[in-house]
Amino acid sequence: MRKEARVRADQADALAQLTRRRSRDRTDHTERITDNTLIRVAVDLLLAHADQLHGNTEDELRESVTHRLTDSGSL
Repeated sequence: MRKEARVRADQADALAQLTRRRSRDRTDHTERITDNTLIRVAVDLLLAHADQLHGNTEDELRESVTHRLTDSGSL
C-alpha cells in the first residue's frame, strides 16, 4: 500500500544523509537501504510504542515517545 508523508526540509536532508551513511557502513548488501526503508523502520518503532503516544500537538506527540527512548538510552 502506498502512503505519502510530507517531511520538513531538515528531515529530508537528515534522512538522505542517514540513508547514505547506513548504506555505506553495512556489511550485508542483499537488501538496498533507502529513505523509505528508514521511514518504515520509524513507523514500526512508533507503532511499537503507540501505548505511550499522547498529546495534542506534533511536539507533544513526539515528546511523549522520544523522551522515553532517549532517557532509556535506546536511541
